[in-house]
Amino acid sequence: QVQLVESGGGLVQAGDSLRLSCAASGRCFSSYAMGWFRQAPGKGREFVAAITRSGGGTDYADSVKCRFTISRDNAKNTGYLQMNSLKPDDTAVYYCAADPLMRRYYYTYWGKGTQVTVSS
Repeated sequence: QVQLVESGGGLVQAGDSLRLSCAASGRCFSSYAMGWFRQAPGKGREFVAAITRSGGGTDYADSVKCRFTISRDNAKNTGYLQMNSLKPDDTAVYYCAADPLMRRYYYTYWGKGTQVTVSS
């Protein structure tokens, strides 16, 4: 079992930056790839970014490429999503997830999410 808790969300203006954190507890964090997903009101959950267990490989949705950066610190059991140049379309609940495999869809463990609201 892995428990995930997101933090760092909030209300910002377009063009601002935010850094989300995902604190993991339970089984060895470095045994799991990590992903970030988001769900906007009235829409399905969508893939945002993912990172391998070691942090050596990353993957991004086209909509956030070059604006968002995913990273992790296995010594601190924490993952991060640095979000720059935020747009109103980035408004959503952001979830972190963990799974042995890095991919864009199914993940075994999920956090409860943190709200990000970007005003124009």
